[in-house]
This record gives sequence, structure tokens and C-alpha cells, in this order.
Amino acid sequence: MEEDTVDLEFANIDIARLRRRGLPEAVYGEPKTAQELTAILDVLADRNGVALATRVSKAKAQAVAQALPEALYHERSQCLTIERNPLPKLPGIVGIVGAGTADLPVVEEAAVTLALMGVETKIVNDSGVAGLQRTIRAADNLAACDIAIVVAGMEGALPSVISGLLPCPIIAVPTSVGYGLNMAGLSALLTMLNSCSSGITVVNIDNGYGAACAATLIIKAIQRGARRA
Repeated sequence: MEEDTVDLEFANIDIARLRRRGLPEAVYGEPKTAQELTAILDVLADRNGVALATRVSKAKAQAVAQALPEALYHERSQCLTIERNPLPKLPGIVGIVGAGTADLPVVEEAAVTLALMGVETKIVNDSGVAGLQRTIRAADNLAACDIAIVVAGMEGALPSVISGLLPCPIIAVPTSVGYGLNMAGLSALLTMLNSCSSGITVVNIDNGYGAACAATLIIKAIQRGARRA
């Protein structure tokens, strides 16, 4: 029977997730030490060819890079990636639209994740509904995309507007950007969940990684359908 985990005592690494689900296991870096991150990422990169850690501080990333020089730190998104043997490129394009500059860390977390998965992206930033003309231009720029990830804080209205203009699946990502009763992103989350535009999928607050994984699985499903046709 093929091995599916590697036991590091402090972590039991799922090395079969890429084969089983089409997505490699990722590492949530915030609570882990640099030594733990280094050990886990080394195993994942060795077994899957690639490795990803999210929510990694710059200090931890520098410590990991001393042990694993191929590790690449994406400072704005706080992601750490390794590509020893890059995953195959997938067909299709995922558009990512961010409402404002403050949402860029989440936009870039989605973009870094998709790039590691072999998915081409098209990013359109600073296109929130406060300047509706920018929103309409963003939708025009994403017209050829197969999926759109829409990232917004404040009142979280952007996914509804983009969804009303595009025929592709929309994955909405609320962010913790906002004042007062924004409640660290809860108001944007509730707006997106209550959207009047049908068919929007909503992930958790600031979860650009989760949105990218959902988009990757949709792209892979489209690919399987095309092969069967």
C-alpha cells in the first residue's frame, strides 16, 4: 500500500492529498515555529514537488530560507512557496478583482496559490463600487476569464455587481478591511451571503487561499469534462 502520511511527531503530514483531491496540503504558518515550518515544507516539496505555507511572518520566512534556499517569500500576502518540480499548467484563466488597495494581501494570497497550482491569473485591482466606472471596466477586463475571484471589505457589495455583469462562476472573498460595524469583515461576509445575484460562492473572511483552491478545482473539473467530450 502506497504511503500517504509522513509522521514528524509534531505533525502528521498528508502527502497523498495532491493525488486524492488534486490539491497539495498547505501549511498554516502563523502558530508554527520556523523549525516546524522548515520540516513540514521540506517533506511536502520532496513528495509533491511544491509546497505552500500561508500567514508566515517575515522573520519566520527568513529563518526558513536559511535552511531551504529555494523558498520564495511573498511579503504582502505572507505566503511562502517552494517549487522543486512545478505542477503542470492548467488550461483556463482565473480573474481576481480587488475592491481596494487595502484588500491586496488577500488578492495576492489567492494569486500566489493559483500560480503554485499551475493556474493562469488576470488581476484587476482597486475596482470597488465607490467608483462604479472602475467596476464596470474591471468586469470588461475579466470577460474572457473562466472564473472570477472577487475580494472586498467595507460593505462587501463588489461580488454582487461583478456577478451581475459576468457569466462565469464568482467566488467572493470578504476581507477584514473597514470601519466600525464592519466587525472585522463580518458585515462584508453577511452582504455576500445575502447577495441578490444568484450563484455566488462565498468563502471565509480573508481566505484568499480557500478561494484559489475552489477555483483550481473548478478548472480541473472543466478540464475533465473537456477530455470526456
